Amino acid sequence: MSEKNSPAGNILFLMTDQQRIDTLGCYGNTTGHTPNLDALAARGTVFERAYTPTAICTPARSSLLTGLHPFEHGLLSNYEWNSGHREELPDGTPTFADQLIKQGYRLGHVGKWHVGRHRGPEFYGFEGEHLAGALNTFDHPAYVSWLEENGFPEFRIVDPVYTTQRDGTQGHLIAGVTDQPTEATFEAWLADQTIAKLREFAAARNGNTAVEPFFLSCHIFGPHLPYLIPRKWYDLVDPAGIELPGSFAETFNGKPMVQQTYAEYWSTESFSTEEWKKLTAVYWGYVSMIDHEIGRIMAAVEELGLADSTVTMFTADHGEFTGAHRLNDKGPAMYEDIYRIPAILARPGQAPGREQKFISLQDFTATFIDIAGGDTSGVRGESLIPATIDGLPDGWRTEMVCEFHGHHFPYAQRMIRDERYKYIANPEGIDEFYDLAVDPDELNNAIAVPVYRVVVKDLRLRLYKELVARGDRFYQWLAFAGDIDPQDRLRPETAVERFIST
Repeated sequence: MSEKNSPAGNILFLMTDQQRIDTLGCYGNTTGHTPNLDALAARGTVFERAYTPTAICTPARSSLLTGLHPFEHGLLSNYEWNSGHREELPDGTPTFADQLIKQGYRLGHVGKWHVGRHRGPEFYGFEGEHLAGALNTFDHPAYVSWLEENGFPEFRIVDPVYTTQRDGTQGHLIAGVTDQPTEATFEAWLADQTIAKLREFAAARNGNTAVEPFFLSCHIFGPHLPYLIPRKWYDLVDPAGIELPGSFAETFNGKPMVQQTYAEYWSTESFSTEEWKKLTAVYWGYVSMIDHEIGRIMAAVEELGLADSTVTMFTADHGEFTGAHRLNDKGPAMYEDIYRIPAILARPGQAPGREQKFISLQDFTATFIDIAGGDTSGVRGESLIPATIDGLPDGWRTEMVCEFHGHHFPYAQRMIRDERYKYIANPEGIDEFYDLAVDPDELNNAIAVPVYRVVVKDLRLRLYKELVARGDRFYQWLAFAGDIDPQDRLRPETAVERFIST
């Protein structure tokens, strides 16, 4: 049962970009480099099976804002690599911001937006500046001015690490040391802005409970590659203690050819195992630096006396490969590395716990609205309030369906996974099926293994029915190519067919 309009009406939403769950202590990392997020997890609910609706920034963030599936809102790719998809949400698309404003909330946004190309957070009712694009805008005038005002050195990269392409030329920038102290980093600048906004919101209340509650989000661009951080964090984690994922043994045997091609695009084989350990350590160091800034934000919540009236949430828009499956970044491969995301929700006075049910980013959307006492009927997710060790309501989803439309080039995929199995429909290549109980690293595509024939057929049918229910017309391809029995198919009637006599 939801506790709407509770005293804990303020919402602080913290989001990173491209963060693997194995970077956090609360998800099993043993290096102890994320003390602040682990402390948040210790007093809240950790969701073990949280997923992004699609593992790419703009579509995922648009789903968070609207509560819609990507195929519904239509922002299907990042504008930097757009191949004909829309670049802004359609006019009039409902958002959770609309609902919170109706309920009297004051909205603030700091950091990455990346929902549309030109429309920033202010267009949707948030107080905040539009920081456009996928990566830290180190040349942004406000950041440059902040550096000058504080006497900090300008942003500069030393010791850059690049991939090497097959022809021997320089490839992608993956990592590098920034010649700055921690206090001068882009992440510190974002934390400063978030803290300033918290102070502004707290001062406006000044003990007056009639003043509107607030929603404040801080969207940090990292730990998205390239990993550009000060030496302190670059060398924080000892690479000797890094255990690379089992999927580093990927051969792409029996996998869609696009995965091998993508590995070549990222030149992942240009690094040795030891170099990948160092890059992974740097990635974890980047996470630790972000954790440090989140700690500053959380300390400000306590200092301002907001802890007892604020629900705090943390998640990421999607994960990252960081060399796993011999891939990097994210892309046309629906592995757990990039679809499973960290998710923590902490309410004042709640009992801490861990939740095993499948949740989605869109459940955060529904939760924002539910806390505000708004109408969640247009949202595809479900509220996570109350999220306790007592479990979520009966009838909660027992499987997760995700979609992908391309990154760098159009590429359609759909995925369904349940407690044990995962099936991926790839119209442009071989389908995939993984038994996660015996193959958690998703190395062996068992789509053609006879013993799984019945299971695969069942998953395909369940995926088909869910796509039909959603109105995702990908189901039409699945009906043709996915051995869906004739009695189970929904055959759409065309305008011409209405004129054919029977």
